[in-house]
Amino acid sequence: MTPAAPAYRRLSVEERRTQLLNAALTLFAHHTPEDVSLDDVAEAAGVSRPLVYRYFPGGKQQLYEAALRSAAEELRHCFDEPRDGPLLPRLARALDRYLTFVDEHDTGFSALLQGGSVVETSRTTAIVDGVRRAAAEHILSHLDVTDPGRHLRMTVRMWITAVEAASLIWLDEGKQPPRDDLRDWLVEQFEATLAVTAARDPQTAALAQQLTADE
Repeated sequence: MTPAAPAYRRLSVEERRTQLLNAALTLFAHHTPEDVSLDDVAEAAGVSRPLVYRYFPGGKQQLYEAALRSAAEELRHCFDEPRDGPLLPRLARALDRYLTFVDEHDTGFSALLQGGSVVETSRTTAIVDGVRRAAAEHILSHLDVTDPGRHLRMTVRMWITAVEAASLIWLDEGKQPPRDDLRDWLVEQFEATLAVTAARDPQTAALAQQLTADE
């Protein structure tokens, strides 16, 4: 007796939208936005081009911005680390997730989160900047700092910029050094950056001393 074919289930609006976003993110992970068309997204999702337009009537720009928000949300969660144990191991675990995202999205990391695209707008720039600010807030929270001074705020944000730059260079260098080495190196740079600022700022000096005591 021939087994019955599985019943067709119509996707809900949210499920269909998620399907299209996942297809777009997969394409943007390996191609710049300029090289991805709505036909490409439709083919990857196994749907028609008119269906893509039904969910994203603004065309590729709207789809790109929606995909960017999805990727940004995933990156925000990279720094959602439980506040248990010493800070530096927590930071290392967060970086593990961040670098895994970079690794999995490969060349699309630049297109999705670093700009440089002709489809970039003030809205996409704001989305990317929101990821940086969220990462800084997470780190300051792990430091138990509710009122960071200017020196400490700048130090944390400069380090986040360094992490982004190092990630892009790592991709350019064929993902060398190994990811674990890069992670440890970036944690060491965080310590070193705090130490430099500590010489100028009492608030940072107290934090650097606390980190040393936790090791």
